[in-house]
Amino acid sequence: MRIGQQYGEPVDSATTALGERATGWEFAWLDGRPGGPSWSYPNLARHLLRRAGAALDLDTGSGELLAELAPLPPHTVAVESWARNTPVARDRLAPFGVPVLTELPGGEEEFDVVLSRHGRLPAADIFRLLRPGGHLLSQQVGSDDLAGLNAALGAPGAHHRWTAEVVAAALEEAGLHVTDVREEHPDVIFHSVGEVVRQLRDLPWQIRDFSTEKYADALGRVDSFIRLHGALTVTAHRFLIQAVRS
Repeated sequence: MRIGQQYGEPVDSATTALGERATGWEFAWLDGRPGGPSWSYPNLARHLLRRAGAALDLDTGSGELLAELAPLPPHTVAVESWARNTPVARDRLAPFGVPVLTELPGGEEEFDVVLSRHGRLPAADIFRLLRPGGHLLSQQVGSDDLAGLNAALGAPGAHHRWTAEVVAAALEEAGLHVTDVREEHPDVIFHSVGEVVRQLRDLPWQIRDFSTEKYADALGRVDSFIRLHGALTVTAHRFLIQAVRS
């Protein structure tokens, strides 16, 4: 069996390497497919931005989502430290007058809103950068995300616990008041082993040593399971946190 053929593509296309896809990465498609959360992060972000004079977007990727949220506050700053994404984000966000930094701003009480979608959450820095009354909105991929897929392939799972409870506690400890916590584990359904391969190529952190050669036997077992049962169902892990600086 050639793994990619199950997905209706040549194997080289179905298993596109990270380096060929990663430039300008944005993760909106994760929420548009089955397994996405029930809430709308963009709608929540727009609501906050409309009332803000200054906003910070952490780990903006290549800036797609932030650009889609326009009109933006007069003072909006994005941070993106990955060298492959930074120039793409700068080109995309330049028409909006948004500078893209590679490090967190060094000031204090600069922003009314801090956004972080699938990015980092440095709690102490967020507290420092928010003005009193300022809001944090973050959507995160939890540590249990697609754990069943790792188990099916005999691969290690997450090495640390990343949940709404953990994040909320860290934010509260930093001095923020958590106002909204939502956490979901919706189903993600794979109808072919090719879909599994593509998922793991697109999200290389899920199984960091993944290759079709190394996991050939395990993929063969997953393929047999899907052929027998029609699909492989695992669960995603998403959580949303909102907090305010008093």
